[in-house]
Amino acid sequence: MSQIICPNCYRRDFLRKAMVGSAALFTSPGAFAELLSVTPSMTEGPFYPDKLPLDTDNDLLRINDSITPGVGEVTHLYGKVTDVKGNAVPNARVEIWQVDHKGAYIHSRDGGLTGPKRDEHFQGFGRFMTGRDGKYYFRTIKPVPYPGRTPHIHVAVYRHNERALTTQCFVSGDERNAKDGLIQRLGASANALMVDFKPIAKSKAGELSAEFNIVIGQTPDDGHE
Repeated sequence: MSQIICPNCYRRDFLRKAMVGSAALFTSPGAFAELLSVTPSMTEGPFYPDKLPLDTDNDLLRINDSITPGVGEVTHLYGKVTDVKGNAVPNARVEIWQVDHKGAYIHSRDGGLTGPKRDEHFQGFGRFMTGRDGKYYFRTIKPVPYPGRTPHIHVAVYRHNERALTTQCFVSGDERNAKDGLIQRLGASANALMVDFKPIAKSKAGELSAEFNIVIGQTPDDGHE
């Protein structure tokens, strides 16, 4: 499985600087007198890809060697996967999938892999394996709404080849969140899934950064490493 880790100097520098503040949170001695709350789970939804694209790396804006990028507000989505004690979770597979700027998933029942509805240059799905520090990174687009749903990105985390968490993250402050039925079912815990999509200073292309830290509970193989 190919994996892009910030494929140019700019992205490497961005990820390094962006993670400095959150790194202190996860490494400060005594910071976890109480256990962290597990990130709320949510439905997978009906549009997890029924046929994976040929390119499943963490840059959703470039498909293989194509020079034409996907359309949308470029977003650097990053964060850290930890357990409830705040320990980094290495070798966790993080997957994301979302609609393109037209509101279509990469699924045969919603535009298909190269259907006329879809942006054929947007990958729609990506994977990333966390390192020893538990960090992950994707280059994607800011999510857009489609009929019946507020903008969101689907997220799944695997540990020991077991699905440890299925959830979604949302655009903090989007007025459509208040009318989204799935968010309302979560109540106050939905706050943990709200993400700030912030403009990156000095980005001539208007790129955004979005930090979504993830806390997972135990999986069946925990304790047997």
